[in-house]
Amino acid sequence: MRSDNFISPKRFSHIYLEESAKDHPKTTEILSKFPNSHVIPIDSYKEVFNPSSQNFQTQKRSPKLILAKRKEQFLYSGSGVAPDFGYQFFYYNALVLNCLYNCSYCYLQGMYSSANLVVFVNNEDYIRETAEQLKLSKPLYLCISYDTDLLALENTLGYCKEWIEFANIHPDLIVELRTKSANFKSIARLKPTSNIILAWTLSPESVIAEHEPLTPRLSSRLKNIKEALEAGWQVRLCLDPILNVPKWKSIYSDFISRIFEQIPGDKLREISLGVFRMNSDYFKNSKKRRPDSYLFYLPMETHSFVKSYPEELEKEMFAHVEKELESFVSKEKIHRLVASEMQSI
Repeated sequence: MRSDNFISPKRFSHIYLEESAKDHPKTTEILSKFPNSHVIPIDSYKEVFNPSSQNFQTQKRSPKLILAKRKEQFLYSGSGVAPDFGYQFFYYNALVLNCLYNCSYCYLQGMYSSANLVVFVNNEDYIRETAEQLKLSKPLYLCISYDTDLLALENTLGYCKEWIEFANIHPDLIVELRTKSANFKSIARLKPTSNIILAWTLSPESVIAEHEPLTPRLSSRLKNIKEALEAGWQVRLCLDPILNVPKWKSIYSDFISRIFEQIPGDKLREISLGVFRMNSDYFKNSKKRRPDSYLFYLPMETHSFVKSYPEELEKEMFAHVEKELESFVSKEKIHRLVASEMQSI
């Protein structure tokens, strides 16, 4: 089943509601969109989300929604396996834990024991903490959609709109909103701002079909990117992860040609490249939970607790993809994320 931009009122059969979140206005707003769900009160989201004996892939077939209130830790320092694009003050937050999609290479299946979706309803506390950090750290680069896909959830949560409006009055805040969705229309009516970066993760159509179930097709994502560029938004393309699939050279060559049949390269802010990589503990857990995926059985090397392809293969992949890209964009816009130079935290 492919994703669309509408989350059905029947999407979540059960919603767990943390006691501290029950009176929050966002809780009322979200519950109104799922009138058929059974609401189960709980003391803490951790009693449902954290137990280690859960079956991640079984839960993916029918994930439940958990509404909670975050009590602390509204900002994290940037991960060592994620790009900082040269910003000294690099942070991310976790407004939602887990994603609607189920990509076979995703680190979340190794990071969390549950596939249920946790939504923290108190976005205003995340914004307040970010405003405080901005007094100390400028410019501040913040990724708000790392452990989820916020744009895919925008029709339900409305968080993208709240952060875009916040960034509009804080020019020293640079926000990356990463997505695989085809839901640009949910924010299309908003005024584009130069310090909001819409970052679309793209993969070849055959990779999407085999390894990114539930995500929108490449054609849908490209259509959204084109619309965003025409409206004046800053757009970053993330060809990440590049996968060692059979015939990867020809597949990625055709993929890049297809992108630039529709997207004007000179309008892009930049392109980010990275091959498959994962924290070694998350890799170990993911391999156990995805015996159906050959991706975890390919040759790998480990550097500083980061699992990735052998260094020579990574260099070959970067060289090939960059050569193809340079036919359409300037070299200065292409950023490599080299796995052997990363440090997991």
